[in-house]
Amino acid sequence: MVTRKCLKISCAISVILLLVIVGVVLTLYFTILKPKQPIVIPQPVTLLHLHFALSPLELNLTLGLTITVDNRNYGSFTYPDSMVNINYQTIEVAKALLAADTIPARAKHNISTSVDVFGDRLVTNMDFIQDFLGGVVNFTSSTALHGEVKVLNFIKKKATSYTTCDISISFKQRTTDSVCKSKLKL
Repeated sequence: MVTRKCLKISCAISVILLLVIVGVVLTLYFTILKPKQPIVIPQPVTLLHLHFALSPLELNLTLGLTITVDNRNYGSFTYPDSMVNINYQTIEVAKALLAADTIPARAKHNISTSVDVFGDRLVTNMDFIQDFLGGVVNFTSSTALHGEVKVLNFIKKKATSYTTCDISISFKQRTTDSVCKSKLKL
């Protein structure tokens, strides 16, 4: 009789302990470990080099791009070498390499690259010439970073971060404005 009573008590304690552990894990997952969208903060785009000639029609343009990624998650994000595409309207006018890197958990991280714009694709576009003479040209950059999220150094999951930025360059004032949006898919 005593052994049966001990068996019932130990089973009840085991079930209660298991329910507590499941409750703690679910609470952690839905509060702390739930993936949050990163915040992408564009830094001012720097105009590193500009050369424009009318005869022959020629344009050389080099931009310095830096974005700050605010990773609010408890997991780091590691990605391989990736490409950034920059478009004027629907025409691809530049590509840039993003070197492989790791964005640490719960930290801000700068990602920088320089971009040489394909001037020949721009100067043959009449809309670009009108925008350039008007003083402001708008570009769109986009990238998809395919990588791996690592939470607590043992939980690994594949993820992709999609980022698009709208970039406005004022040639008269030599200033730039940019607005970025980012989305993380697990």
